[in-house]
Amino acid sequence: MNVLGIIASGVAALLITVALARIARRAALRPHTPAASAGHAARAGLLRRTGGTAAVLGVTAAAGGALWLGAADDAPASAAGLLAGCGTVAALGLVHDLKPLPAVLRLAVQTAGAVLVVCLAGLSPVAAVPAVLWIVLVTNAFALLDHADGLLTVVGVVTAAGLLACAAVDGGSALALLPAALVAGLGGFLLHTWHPARLRLGACGAQFTGFVLAGSGALIQAAAPAGRAAWAALPALATVALADTALVVVSRRRAGRSPLRDGSDHIGHRLRRLRVTVPGTAVLLALWAGVPVAAGTLVHAGLLHPAYLLVPLAGTAAAVLALLRVPGYAPPRPAPPRTTASRTPVRRPGAPTAPAPAVPVPAAKPAGAPAKGAPAKGASVGAARTASGRPTVPPPPTGSPSETAVVAADRS
Repeated sequence: MNVLGIIASGVAALLITVALARIARRAALRPHTPAASAGHAARAGLLRRTGGTAAVLGVTAAAGGALWLGAADDAPASAAGLLAGCGTVAALGLVHDLKPLPAVLRLAVQTAGAVLVVCLAGLSPVAAVPAVLWIVLVTNAFALLDHADGLLTVVGVVTAAGLLACAAVDGGSALALLPAALVAGLGGFLLHTWHPARLRLGACGAQFTGFVLAGSGALIQAAAPAGRAAWAALPALATVALADTALVVVSRRRAGRSPLRDGSDHIGHRLRRLRVTVPGTAVLLALWAGVPVAAGTLVHAGLLHPAYLLVPLAGTAAAVLALLRVPGYAPPRPAPPRTTASRTPVRRPGAPTAPAPAVPVPAAKPAGAPAKGAPAKGASVGAARTASGRPTVPPPPTGSPSETAVVAADRS
């Protein structure tokens, strides 16, 4: 095993990724004038969304340079095929970041990349078909983890480290080349994608990471000695990604939603509803991934019986069942009450017009007639009179006896 070549590729991937990510971050956060605020915001959002190309270029450049210099002299065809498939999927992801593509087209390109990997690796048709299905499934499972700051990056680092250890146990330099470069590249990119993230892996970086992990795992398992139970370690290396995919599919099927529809129902979203912080979510999932990855590495090396893998797998199943109880979707909003507003009837063309309701018109009064409630002509305004014309007599006063005597004297 060419240890120096693998270490050199990792250091080169780290330096290139850090340099390119820093350039992209400065371009995204460059100060702007208010007149160009709209255009700068759109450009900055695009740079943050496609920031994963820095990690992709760093990893591919380091691994390609090491392959060209002869660091993978044991199986150069396998390393070259894996590198070509990863580049194809990364280009697909970059196009998807710029303009969303249909899921059928993405699956077709990923399948073509997986077929290229297994063909250049020289796998038999019996082993090639499960390997292609595994690569496509795990690529999309890891890509779904890019829903929180730093989540896919830390899980990718832990998984790639486990794959590097498995390849080191077998002594293959070619299959250890890309995992070593991926560990270093994602480690350098973690400085920019940690919460609060300035850059994101995006579809380009997420699909590239998933394809490297899935393809490396399939080729390492296929190259393992026949007497070793390496097949049992393969699902353990992708436990967290597969658990998130199972959680999303089951949750959406129970809610009557399409499995291909985006939603806030992933592991990171449900942990946030349980008041776990974004950095805490990333650390928790890194620890969650570390347990089955360590167990799978020991099983691959023959130091642990495959039955021990049931312990982390059972814990993962229990965690998924517990997370299913956490609401993954917001409750539907109540419909606003409908008001019965009066509507003006719409007249159809040719329909007869309804007659307007008759309004009673008061009869005209003869000239000179007194108005209703007005005093008769010649009557004094200050005195009230009866119907016969006599003045009305006011009621007797109810005051003191002296006032009553005064009023009686006035009347007489």
